[in-house]
Amino acid sequence: MTFSIVARDPETGDLGIAVASKFLAVGSVVPHARAGVGAIATQALANVSYGPDGLDLLAGGTSASDAVTKLTGADDGRDHRQLGIVDPHAGAATYTGSACIPWAGGRTAEGVAVQGNILTGADVVDAVIETYLAARGTAFPERLMAALAAGDERGGDRRGRQSAALFIVREGGGYGGGNDRWLDLRVDDHETPIPELRRILDISHLLLDRPRPEDLRAIDEGLADQLRHDLQRLGYTPETINRQTGLAAVAESAGLKRTGEARAVPANWDDGWQAALDEWMGTENLEERAAARGWIDPRVLEHLRAKAG
Repeated sequence: MTFSIVARDPETGDLGIAVASKFLAVGSVVPHARAGVGAIATQALANVSYGPDGLDLLAGGTSASDAVTKLTGADDGRDHRQLGIVDPHAGAATYTGSACIPWAGGRTAEGVAVQGNILTGADVVDAVIETYLAARGTAFPERLMAALAAGDERGGDRRGRQSAALFIVREGGGYGGGNDRWLDLRVDDHETPIPELRRILDISHLLLDRPRPEDLRAIDEGLADQLRHDLQRLGYTPETINRQTGLAAVAESAGLKRTGEARAVPANWDDGWQAALDEWMGTENLEERAAARGWIDPRVLEHLRAKAG
């Protein structure tokens, strides 16, 4: 019912799964991962216990190939299962039971396992893994998405399209650094789920990626004038926001993390206008991109300009 790619980013150690299927909410069934431990896709007539049980095996030092052997060996329904695993050492293994509906099969390379069933042909899996391997140097989420799209272009699930998901774990990579779920994006029911997932990934990058300090732009007098003009057009000024109970105040009291080191600001950019900017950013869910006093993230500036027209 599905084709998927499970991989470990050789640059960062991030672990992830991208999956697509003619199946409602495939992201609720197939992908399982734990930062520093491994990533698993369980599909076909999926045994969802392969996810947590497999991660426990990997956490105990079992290799990807041995984990596949142990999971399927203990399962009387193994002939109907399909499974892909990558461990933290870039070991990869894939399994396709003899009763999986054709075309069904998989391929592996260092740090990546690709598998699918009810596909239009073997070239779907070939396209996924070859696109992934050829995209070295590309950011990991985009690399997984490109591979998934390549399989879809070759035909993908022969029944059609319905859902897709991208799940990537990174230690401390979740919202606010509170967990490891760096990217957990799903399209549960859509005519073109992979392009829609790509669109949602772009939104996620805008809203949830933290800027690098070296990318921040200094707020000088000219930029401050522009910021004030754009914020005023959108209805955000020192006079229109509530600096005690607004979104920005709540985020600040909760320990908002700002990127960079504070610097001096021009006379036309005071605490009131900074609060107005922060309030607008809170409304737009851009708080992860908050910069230290005297700086602004260029992506925030771009978004503000677009909103202000």
